[in-house]
Amino acid sequence: MLNTGSLFGFLSVAMMVCSRAGYFTGIFRGRTRPHVFSWFIWGTISSIGFAAQVAEGAGPGSWARGFGSATCYLLVVLSYFKGEKNIGLSDWVTLAVALSAIPLWVVTKTPFWSVVIVCFIDTIGYLPTLRKSWAKPREEQAVSYLFSCLGAAFSLVAIKQYTPSTWLYPLTLTFTNGGMWLFLHARRRATAPVPAH
Repeated sequence: MLNTGSLFGFLSVAMMVCSRAGYFTGIFRGRTRPHVFSWFIWGTISSIGFAAQVAEGAGPGSWARGFGSATCYLLVVLSYFKGEKNIGLSDWVTLAVALSAIPLWVVTKTPFWSVVIVCFIDTIGYLPTLRKSWAKPREEQAVSYLFSCLGAAFSLVAIKQYTPSTWLYPLTLTFTNGGMWLFLHARRRATAPVPAH
């Protein structure tokens, strides 16, 4: 019989599977055009976050992050071929800031500050996608971010050992993915065609 941690660990992975399935489907149907910089940042940081969670004893609470980091790299490849081609200066600045913060994570010895830096880098990874989605909100799968939000929330309950390195990152992902879902819906309403009278 599954214990509570394993049950929520499986639920968190199931939510991530739903998230990625919708996103991949949108890409192959030509409805979703991901930004390669966002997914590259997320893939890199998710791998670091997953490793930290495993090392700190998150147990089933790390499963969703492991699945998420692996699929981020697949989305990097797809983004290169089928993603957003309009890459602006602000996107390059975001990428540079994200990559320059990684050495800070490496030299930081305190687990708390290490995970804070990881959360910071992951969060700024949203900026290229936010910039693109401001004008083209229908080129992102809003429901995929909702499923990712739920996956992160379930993974919080699944954590075996609660330390800043195990719970702060999924908590951040719960809010950032949920915020992205709300943002996309708000922009879709704001840019919806006005019906003719």
